[in-house]
Amino acid sequence: MDRNTILFNSPEKGEQQTTEEILRTVYNALEEKGYNAIDQMVGYILSGDPSYITGHNNARNRIRHIERDDLVEELLRSFLKK
Repeated sequence: MDRNTILFNSPEKGEQQTTEEILRTVYNALEEKGYNAIDQMVGYILSGDPSYITGHNNARNRIRHIERDDLVEELLRSFLKK
């Protein structure tokens, strides 16, 4: 009996998204649902409450894969171009 571990790649997982791709996906999902996307995303970042983010297009689940402090760091780097 072969006892070697076999690694299967799950086709539904796909590749990891970058922070920027996740933010754009979340932004677009909020806009599609008629929310003020910036206000909702700021609410999530400040409070950590995922109910600020819609479940549409799996946006809530996607944004929860990013630590909020990493998210703020990424936003500041982008804003300050560092």
